Amino acid sequence: MNKWITLTLAAVTGFFVAFLLGYVVIPWLHKLKFGQTILDIGPLWHKKKQGTPTMGGILFIAGVTLSLIVVLVTDKIKGGDIIAGDSLTPGNIKTKFYSGIIMALAFALIGFVDDYISVVKKRNLGLTIKQKTLAQIVVICGYLASLRTIGATYMYVPFVGNVSLGIFFWILGAAVIYCTVNAVNFTDGVDGLCASVTAVFAFAMAVIAILRGVFGVSILASALFGSLAGYLIWNWNPAKVMMGDTGSLFLGGLVVALAYCVDMPWIILLTGAVYVMEFGSDVIQISYFKATHGKRIFKMAPIHHHFEKCGWKEKKIVYVFTLINAIGSLIAVLLVYFGQMK
Repeated sequence: MNKWITLTLAAVTGFFVAFLLGYVVIPWLHKLKFGQTILDIGPLWHKKKQGTPTMGGILFIAGVTLSLIVVLVTDKIKGGDIIAGDSLTPGNIKTKFYSGIIMALAFALIGFVDDYISVVKKRNLGLTIKQKTLAQIVVICGYLASLRTIGATYMYVPFVGNVSLGIFFWILGAAVIYCTVNAVNFTDGVDGLCASVTAVFAFAMAVIAILRGVFGVSILASALFGSLAGYLIWNWNPAKVMMGDTGSLFLGGLVVALAYCVDMPWIILLTGAVYVMEFGSDVIQISYFKATHGKRIFKMAPIHHHFEKCGWKEKKIVYVFTLINAIGSLIAVLLVYFGQMK
C-alpha cells in the first residue's frame, strides 16, 4: 500500500471514528451523569463547566485504536509489514511500537479508575496521589523493561549519533515518563488546549518518524493527529465533553511512546514545549510557595490558569500555546533533518 495513502487513511479513519463516536458517547455519558466536578480552588468562571461530561478521551482512544486496526489489517491483506518497514531490526521496532501502545492504554486504565471514582464520589479528586503514583510506576517499569529486553538502552542525538545511557536508562526513563505523563495531564485545564497542543506534537512526530526511517511509527502519529482533530470538534470551547484523566493519561503515554519509538526521549522538550511550561510552572510555584512560606510567582498554576487570571480568554490561550508548541516542533524537525548522521 502506498505510504502516503496509508498515512492519510490512518488520519482520516481516526478523525471520523472520534467525531462520529461523539454522537453516541456524549449522550451516553450524560445519561450516566458522568459529569465533571470543578474544584473550588480553580478559576470561578470554570464553575459553569460543572456537569460537562468527562471521560471523553474514549473518543480519541477508540479513534487511534480502530485506525491502527484498519491500517494494519489492510496492510496484512496486501502482504505487507508496514510497522517493521525496511528496518534491519524489525523485532525491535515492533517491540517499541506495541509496548508503547500497551503502556498508553495502561495509563488510560489508571485514568479511567481515577475518573470513575471522581464521578461516583462527586469530587474532583479520584485516586490519591500515592495510589496514582504507584500505579504509574508499575506501568513505567514494565515499559522500560520491555525496551531493556531488546537492548534499546540508548538515545539518538542529532549531529552525534546513538548515545548509550547505561544505568541512567532507568533513572532518566522513569523521570521522563512520569513527568511527561503528568505534564500532559496538567495541560488539560482549558477547553481544547491539551488536544490542540498534542495534535501539533503528533504531526511533528509523524514527520520526525519519516526522517528517522521508521515509517510505521508515523502511522501511529497520524492516527493520533486525526483522532484528536475529530475529538476537538466536541472539545472546542465551549466544550461539550472533557477528556478526563482517561484521555490525558493516554495521551501522555502515547507522547512518551512516540518519542521512544524514534529513540529520542529528549525531543519532548521541543515537540512538547507546552508540556514543559505547564509542568515547570507548577513545580516552580510549589517550590517558591514552600521556600517563601506562602508567596507565589504566578497568580495560579499551571501557567494557563495564570493567563486566565490575567484576563486571557480560553481560545486565546489555546491559540498562543499551540503556536508555541508549533515553533518548538519546527525546531525539533529541523534539528533531526540537518543532524542526521550519514
